[in-house]
Amino acid sequence: MQFADRLNNVETSAIRELFKLLGKPGIISFAGGFPDPALFDVEGIAESTAAVLANNPGPVLQYGATEGFGPLREGLSKFMANKGVTVQPDGLIVTTGSQQGLDLLGKVMINPGDKVIVEAPTFLATIQCFRLYGAHVIGAPIDADGVDTDKLEALIAEHKPKMVYLIPTFGNPSGATLSLARRKRVLELAVKYNTLVVEDDPYCELYFGKPPPPSLLALSHTVPGSRELLAHCGSFSKILSPGLRVGWMIAPPALLANATMCKQFSDAHTSNLTQATAAHYLTLNRLDTALAAVRTTYAERARVMATSLRRELGSAISFNEPQGGMFFWAKLTGEGGKSSNATDFAKRAIDKLVAFVPGAPFYAHDADVATFRLSFATVDVQRIVEGVGRLGEAL
Repeated sequence: MQFADRLNNVETSAIRELFKLLGKPGIISFAGGFPDPALFDVEGIAESTAAVLANNPGPVLQYGATEGFGPLREGLSKFMANKGVTVQPDGLIVTTGSQQGLDLLGKVMINPGDKVIVEAPTFLATIQCFRLYGAHVIGAPIDADGVDTDKLEALIAEHKPKMVYLIPTFGNPSGATLSLARRKRVLELAVKYNTLVVEDDPYCELYFGKPPPPSLLALSHTVPGSRELLAHCGSFSKILSPGLRVGWMIAPPALLANATMCKQFSDAHTSNLTQATAAHYLTLNRLDTALAAVRTTYAERARVMATSLRRELGSAISFNEPQGGMFFWAKLTGEGGKSSNATDFAKRAIDKLVAFVPGAPFYAHDADVATFRLSFATVDVQRIVEGVGRLGEAL
């Protein structure tokens, strides 16, 4: 078969490939980016599903509008209002997870050869998605406070990208959170260079102490003209259930209209049943209680992981302790003659029955092979202690 040339620009996910190794008995995995299913509000989701099937089930089992199920769009408008964002129901579309939103942006915005700036490191699927549409993906350096806005401006000025993609809050894989000052600077850069900024925001509710700074979208009223240059992707996958596959996109009207058209060719519409379930769930006022439990659990696991890493690996690694989200981003220092290659380290870790993801695939180019990602979300504190102990043995 002669496959499309665009497939030459991408390869299978390194993370998905790693999962093939995780079937060994007794393995402790820090590799996945999944929420803990033990924390799903199964009772609330079951109640909502039963309610929408009991009350006029025809519409929720039928084909629906590409833009999304009306009651859910209304619910999302209220949900976003609580996060400081004013958006009318017709100012957003429902997507099949936020990842579909990224795919739609690729379809709508990217021509072969267009340049797109992302964080270095960033969400692996974003690099793959944008490359599939022919983009030349360029990485902008980050630190504990998110993307370095001085270097970002230099890259924008040099490359004149079609868009800039950021995960400002508790990034995947970095765990970094863009500071308030840098958020405002990003908005100013969008206006100065007339560049679309894509804000991917699936983790913002998973904070451990005080809430993170407002989203770029919520701050856009402080920088005139920036709202017209923002696309915001949200999701219930990390805070309610990934199995529902419910996300949303807020964007300027012309972009949203074209994204809706492309979604018609893709899946016609996101499942009405799961949309209706999510819409009803939002009316139960259970989400805040469910999120409180998730935050408490994840915060404890992150604290235990930080303590264990310092104890077991010491100066052989460096990391910034996250203030929310699901990930640690660490770097091998090579001190004491220890390894400085995370891929080699990962292979030895598998032999010790513990897994993590080497960092190289999260870079669009010039990968730092000493970096790696650890997720604490699905591992209880006892196994975190045991797993990090095994990492110490593997190092």
